[in-house]
Amino acid sequence: MSRFRLAFTADAADIDALGHVNNAVWVRWAQELAVAHWAALASAADQAAYVWVVTRHELDYRGNLGPGATAMGETWVADAPRGARFDRRFRFVGENGRVLVEGVTTWALLDRASGRLLRVRAALAELFLAGATRK
Repeated sequence: MSRFRLAFTADAADIDALGHVNNAVWVRWAQELAVAHWAALASAADQAAYVWVVTRHELDYRGNLGPGATAMGETWVADAPRGARFDRRFRFVGENGRVLVEGVTTWALLDRASGRLLRVRAALAELFLAGATRK
């Protein structure tokens, strides 16, 4: 499987009244991480033809991140798709190596032109499952 990593640093706008990254920011970062993974793996033609949408988020909050601190995001797809959908796992780890947030999002593949759901083709799924890079 292809694991993808991207660093996220908390800025002032990400911090809530409790002094740490707001829960909604973690959801945004999970989406940004997944989109960056797709952009790193998919060909320009696939990116032009398809778009992914989230149908479900499940997050477990295990720690906090303060202003100016950095977390390393990691995402991967562990299992083959089910029709138009697959689950993408992710985690954010603090500079001390501690898991701060982890979870799974369910993504569905749409035809960009029509907006209709599409079954995930084997070749497209293989990008995530085998870690091949096509540009």
